[in-house]
Amino acid sequence: MRNTIIFNDNWSFTKENVKESVRLPHTWNAADGQTGPATYYRGQCLYSKKFLRPVTEEGQRVYIEFRGVNSSAVVKVNGQEAVSHDGGYSTFRADITDMLQEENTLEVLVDNAANDRVYPQRADFTFYGGIYRDVYLLTVDPCHFDLDYYGGSGLQITPKLEGKDALVSFKTWAVGGADKVVVSVAGIGETELTLTEEDGKICGIGEIRIENVHRWDGLADPYLYQAEATLYKDGRAVDQVCERFGCREYSFDTEKGFFLNGRSYPLHGVSRHQDRLGVGNALTKEMHEEDMELILSMGANSIRLAHYQHDQYFYDLCDEKGIIAWAEIPYITVHMDGGRENTISQMKELITQNYNHASIICWALSNEITLQGVTDDLMENHRILNDLVHTMDPTRVSAMANLFLLETDSPLVQLPDIRGYNLYYGWYVGDMTDNDTWFDDFHAKYPDTLIGLTEYGADSVITLQSPKPEKGDYTESYQAVYHEHMLEMFSTRPYIWGTYCWNMFEFAAAGRDEAGDPGKNHKGLITFDRKQKKDAYYIYKAWWSDEKFVHLCGSRYHDRVEDVTEIKVYSNLPEVALYVDGVLFGTQQGSHVFKFQVPISGVHKIKATAAVQGGDPQAVYSDEMEIEKVSTPNPSYFASADQVRNWFDPPKADPMDKEGFLSINSTLGEIGATEEGANFLAGLMSQVPGSQSAAKQQNPAMQAMVARQPLKKVLQQGGFKMSEEQLEALNAKLNMIPKA
Repeated sequence: MRNTIIFNDNWSFTKENVKESVRLPHTWNAADGQTGPATYYRGQCLYSKKFLRPVTEEGQRVYIEFRGVNSSAVVKVNGQEAVSHDGGYSTFRADITDMLQEENTLEVLVDNAANDRVYPQRADFTFYGGIYRDVYLLTVDPCHFDLDYYGGSGLQITPKLEGKDALVSFKTWAVGGADKVVVSVAGIGETELTLTEEDGKICGIGEIRIENVHRWDGLADPYLYQAEATLYKDGRAVDQVCERFGCREYSFDTEKGFFLNGRSYPLHGVSRHQDRLGVGNALTKEMHEEDMELILSMGANSIRLAHYQHDQYFYDLCDEKGIIAWAEIPYITVHMDGGRENTISQMKELITQNYNHASIICWALSNEITLQGVTDDLMENHRILNDLVHTMDPTRVSAMANLFLLETDSPLVQLPDIRGYNLYYGWYVGDMTDNDTWFDDFHAKYPDTLIGLTEYGADSVITLQSPKPEKGDYTESYQAVYHEHMLEMFSTRPYIWGTYCWNMFEFAAAGRDEAGDPGKNHKGLITFDRKQKKDAYYIYKAWWSDEKFVHLCGSRYHDRVEDVTEIKVYSNLPEVALYVDGVLFGTQQGSHVFKFQVPISGVHKIKATAAVQGGDPQAVYSDEMEIEKVSTPNPSYFASADQVRNWFDPPKADPMDKEGFLSINSTLGEIGATEEGANFLAGLMSQVPGSQSAAKQQNPAMQAMVARQPLKKVLQQGGFKMSEEQLEALNAKLNMIPKA
């Protein structure tokens, strides 16, 4: 029978000729991948390990298994190449039996350098290099369940509900010949599979009926069955694999949204990146568990696992906890003509390795892939992936997350079964209410098309505070106001099949340098280290969670300059009382958000309480904070003037501005209003591949919003790397063009 050995200890790691001892999981970008664009190392590094030949029975094969190596790997044993692999987020294996000696050297050359064939290459997150998930050594009988097909287990389980029962189909693949395959389901029974040959492998097919099936029913009851497949050769059991599965059905309605097991089940989702502060992507199981518990504590019932295949352990947690999961490959931002085969192999790995997870409802083809426009090759790539999804897994739907710039009548929008848009109205462009308008317009124009919101959010640095929050100020205050609006918007549009806040946690984005805290995307509802929940976290808890609570917003906004300050409370209870210095200030009835205007003159103790009406009088929920009236604004509450406009200051003059003339601070609309300025923009955009095609895809409303953006901001947010000298050169040209 097979034996599995964890293989994480006693590795040697070499980067730029400097060697150190490490234990896996490990990434070489745990620090520099989180500090901004200047010191982010992308290149080749070497991992090596000495080991003795494992004890095996006669004829047994030895495999090495990697759960995640980013992003390309070449594995050698005693100098012989065992396998090469492109794709940093999936499991891959190699049979190393014939390369083994009594004493062995295992080498893994890992490369996260830029190239034009392996995804991702351009995206708003750090591409951590390293062997950042577990490694295993497997010993198996010559006759064993297939270990060579795209990292799968060799066992595929397909439940189909039939009224109160479920018909569960099983399919196995084995090599080395086999007499018999028996599949058993704990507490139900067993069946012997019918054996055939398929692509040179022994294929077993069979089914078990489960009467009065216990359904996997989301958060309420995520029941899982345990299946065990046993392989026999010459009458002897030689290999065994175990997989869990859940029996559920789901559907989508263009007016009523998502349904689970026949009932309406609105998807209250968040997106998740796998990294965290000081650790990078080399997470422990305990860290995965903490992430899951934090997501559940907010009341979310769905997770978009962006923008790549996540750790198998986290998919297991989704199954166990009843989370509805969106799974995707890292085909993102910019299409590469030389990357087609890599998208296909990554999709095959994603589906093969995750097919049995009850939590997963869709396989997503790409994310924001149209930044540089829609080409024939891009369309063909998506058609191939869409067909592949339906061929490999007819039981689930294909999906896409579209860039907000993509015109809604693009053929790409209608290609998958379901689609979402990533909209950032109220942050990068436009106003919060533009989200409402966009969805109303889309649903009116395409009433039979399923539409979701796959990304939305606003950045906030937790130390930044404001009594007058506004778009672009990076304050915790504005982020909370933004999410208040979005939740209200969702509540009146049940046709939106799912919403996914971007993002549950702050994450590393090595190309970012914003608000005095470089190297991070700050849209998380919880800080990068998972230690602090932002106010916006609690507005979601107020809408989504059944756990009773009351939360005072602005607890980090201690020093206040206003004479009358707003005290805002979030709660999922219907009445809130506010106390100032121990004296009842007032009570309010309502839902989710409660606001009090409180005069302040010194240091004040603020307390909010709420109780369940008609419930236990002792069950009172409360939150407390201290605030102080000050005469001078606390400088720690705002970023420097060149990063974010301070809420109490008028806009300061930029030395690049020249009165009466254009500058890089001029909006695209201002620049395009003159013939010379329009020619300048056309010349600039012609240097960006696909930009003219992307511009043509924008609808009039989007064009108007983009026209309101300053050129400098458009360049920064578009990810275009420009030195100060290049920006100054652009500005000098614009300073020669008079304003209209």
